[in-house]
Amino acid sequence: MHNLAPLARFGGLVATDLRDVTSDPEALDSSGFWAVSADFEGRLTCARFGDVRTAPVPAPVPGAWRGPAAGDWTSSLDRAAYMAGVRAIRAHIATGEVYQANLCRVLSAPLADAAADVDALTALLARGNPAPYAGTIRLPAHGVEIATASPELYLRREGRTVESGPIKGTGRTAADLLPKDHAENVMIVDLVRNDLGRVCATGSVTVPSLCAVEEHPGLVHLVSTVRGELAPTAGWPALLDATFPPGSVTGAPKSSALRIIEALETAPRGPYCGGIGWVDADRHAGELAVGIRTFWIDRSEGEGVLRFGTGAGITWGSDPEREWQETELKAARLLAVASGTYEASGRTIGK
Repeated sequence: MHNLAPLARFGGLVATDLRDVTSDPEALDSSGFWAVSADFEGRLTCARFGDVRTAPVPAPVPGAWRGPAAGDWTSSLDRAAYMAGVRAIRAHIATGEVYQANLCRVLSAPLADAAADVDALTALLARGNPAPYAGTIRLPAHGVEIATASPELYLRREGRTVESGPIKGTGRTAADLLPKDHAENVMIVDLVRNDLGRVCATGSVTVPSLCAVEEHPGLVHLVSTVRGELAPTAGWPALLDATFPPGSVTGAPKSSALRIIEALETAPRGPYCGGIGWVDADRHAGELAVGIRTFWIDRSEGEGVLRFGTGAGITWGSDPEREWQETELKAARLLAVASGTYEASGRTIGK
């Protein structure tokens, strides 16, 4: 594990030659290329790399990644507990405390290989579950080993222009999407508009796209786009402060949703539902994904554990069984890829 050199991989770029690691968001407005991991609970890791070059994700090497068997995974909330949580959130909605809350669970399995390399898992994910915001951050000495296949944009910055692409609403096909899914998306768009409005020039926040249907491996999502122009005094610290954690994985109002989530969830989310990506401080550019469809290695206890999070947005229109099944749908393909039961061609091997 400690022999693995620090590395980050995003969008056709690979970064090596680690120069600096800090938890200070001011660094993102300084200089250089930074890999960024922000845990849902607030731990920020910014790693500056000296060498950044174009490089495709390498093809999977047979045997390079030995993932957990399908039966090795345990869930922080089992089916009964998750469904009870959905009912509890509906009770909070009935009393007017919240309109929507995202209820998540963390799946864990012991690592089959103590020297497991998340970049080898990234190679499998690139074949079995390609995603627009896929990436790796490998910083073993700093407790950050992440492989993400995120489909969701948390923040993109180009100069003073910032954009977010919240996802709300999931089905196997577009025909599965319900009025509840559209309502959920519109509520979160309003929240993201409000978050960006705190750091953007007055009147500059717009919604270029609302509830577009996007196809991803094995499922479809409703995706919207919210865009604004940063106020002259605002940089990365203010932008993160105003928008974190991402609205699509918390709920509305955000403060109420966070309080309810903390009471109902039994495991920290870590990088799941946080922000994962890169910032080029010299170009005032960056792209952070919402840390969904994300694996991370936790070595805080012994040989190490592979973790993966899944969840669903709960509204008054939620059915507890359907929401549990949504969390299963979001996890199934990714867990199959990580356990080696999913071929690169996209066909399941066995059941």
